[in-house]
This record gives sequence, structure tokens and C-alpha cells, in this order.
Amino acid sequence: MPYQLKIHAPEGVSVVERGEAESRFCAALANSLGGDALVAPVYAMYQRLVVIYGETPDVEAMVDAEREVFESWQAAETAAMIAAFGTHRYLDEGGFELTITE
Repeated sequence: MPYQLKIHAPEGVSVVERGEAESRFCAALANSLGGDALVAPVYAMYQRLVVIYGETPDVEAMVDAEREVFESWQAAETAAMIAAFGTHRYLDEGGFELTITE
């Protein structure tokens, strides 16, 4: 896996529970993006697009390929957050840090 993931979970979450949440998160990312090998490159491109266009860009200003990457990552991240934290999670309950290792 060419990336590392760290889940930031609420207090009281055990090491085992955190590890299980990380596994669910990674599996959901890979499933949404079409494979584990695509997670790091799509995330890297998404990060570049955020630098160029901002966190909440006007997607109409992007070319089709940029928009596809941006929206694909956002959909994958949402699926991963739901897989890790559940459908009724609150934004302050947890988050993640993804680091590309290659």
C-alpha cells in the first residue's frame, strides 16, 4: 500500500476498534476508486486540485478530467468515512490523515 492512514477517533476508542475502522476506511476507498493502487495517485491529484481551486471550488471552472478526479475523491472519502464511523457520525467525532509513502 503506497500510503499510510491514521484515523482520528473520539476518546474511548480502543486500539483494536481504531485498527478495524482504518481497515474499513481503506477498503471503502479502494472499492470506490477502483482498487488500492489508485488511492495514492487520486489523493495526490485531489490535493493538487485543492491547492489550485480551493476546498470548495466551482467545479465548472475545472476541465472534465480534473472534475472527475475531484468528485471521485470526494465520493470515495464520504464512503470511507461512513464505513469507518457509520452513517450517523458527526464531523467532530473523527477524521483521518492520509500520507503518501512513495
